[in-house]
Amino acid sequence: MAWLILLAAGLFEVGWAVGLKYTDGFSRLMPTALTVASMIVSLLLLGLALRTLPLGTAYAVWTGVGTVGTAIAGILLFGEPTQVLRLVCIGLIVAGIVGLKLVASP
Repeated sequence: MAWLILLAAGLFEVGWAVGLKYTDGFSRLMPTALTVASMIVSLLLLGLALRTLPLGTAYAVWTGVGTVGTAIAGILLFGEPTQVLRLVCIGLIVAGIVGLKLVASP
């Protein structure tokens, strides 16, 4: 269950990272409110996952999910480049996340 909570925390991290783009420097009320709410939920879920999972593993997976998700969102939502090397690097991050999951105890 802790891994699902951690995955959700990572997805909310993607939400707030993408939300930052829509806040227009925190000048738009609704995107700003949703971004802040997503930040809070992400941190709360990370805290819950840390009750069970090791700190180093959980933090690395949380940031990795956020990094990969945000990079993919940037490609899909904002037309960011999809060069092969960039996709390979995203794949390496995914491999690291999977590797950490496989070697973690709970």
